[in-house]
Amino acid sequence: MRIVCDAHIPFLLEAVQKAWPQVEIYPMKQEEIDAEAVKKADVLIVRTRTKVNEALLVGSHVQLVCTATIGFDHIDTAYCESHGIRWMSCPGCNAQAVCDYIEEALQETKAQGTIGIVGVGHVGSLVAKMAERRGMKVLLNDTPKGIGVSLDDIAQNCDIITFHVPLDKTTYHLCDKALLNQCKPNALIINAARGGVVDEQALIHSGHPFILDTWENEPNIHPEVLANAQLASMHIAGYSVEGKRNASQMCLDAIAGQFNLPKIDISRSRGLDISNEKGDSAFGWISRISDQLKADPTAFEALRKAYPLRGV
Repeated sequence: MRIVCDAHIPFLLEAVQKAWPQVEIYPMKQEEIDAEAVKKADVLIVRTRTKVNEALLVGSHVQLVCTATIGFDHIDTAYCESHGIRWMSCPGCNAQAVCDYIEEALQETKAQGTIGIVGVGHVGSLVAKMAERRGMKVLLNDTPKGIGVSLDDIAQNCDIITFHVPLDKTTYHLCDKALLNQCKPNALIINAARGGVVDEQALIHSGHPFILDTWENEPNIHPEVLANAQLASMHIAGYSVEGKRNASQMCLDAIAGQFNLPKIDISRSRGLDISNEKGDSAFGWISRISDQLKADPTAFEALRKAYPLRGV
């Protein structure tokens, strides 16, 4: 059995080599994961930058695709399903880390008032509890789940609107010109979900302050959008030790289940602790990241890869 994985996903190599000596594992740089590299793989483990589609999978032995991320819009799920390839993502793996990011953003910008949370899944639910703990009035919107008020009500009544939805055809440019026109003056827009949920051109022309962690056309982000952001970061809201550990564990669980391998508990695995790799978590850390990114927008991907995981 052979696994090809993104080399930036922690824990996998050490865990597999120790617990599954009969399994071959090949960590690769994201740009190295191509059709030739995965041709003989049984399992593929990726992050958001790898587009998993027919061009990558055709003619391969891949039986299982794991993405160590909450979102899965980079996977052609229809192609996988039509070709008997199981796929899985890691919903909730880094929910607390994203919630912590939103709380830090609110603190740094001194944002107050009523917060509208669009998408009440793993992340949105935590953000709601955090905001209530901070004494904020919370309005929820999750149309598919039938939760909360309408999106129009969110726009018209909220001082802060934060998006926590997946990216699909129903959520692409969910925050568009029409919605922004309904918003209260100076309402703060936050997107730490997926680039494309917010129409960035409509956003910069709306005059609303905004905070972006996820962007359209990453890593080639629009310089005017970056320049106008109140705070900006390079898709690292969910980058914490615990979030990465959770994602890797979920991927390993899926592999063990599908291929009848013994389960690996990486929290108990000796030598797999990276908790001492703690990134900057002192107050103002998003501002410091923002300054770095604004100083050199072309460094988006380099800064993202070099970002030290925040401790638990």
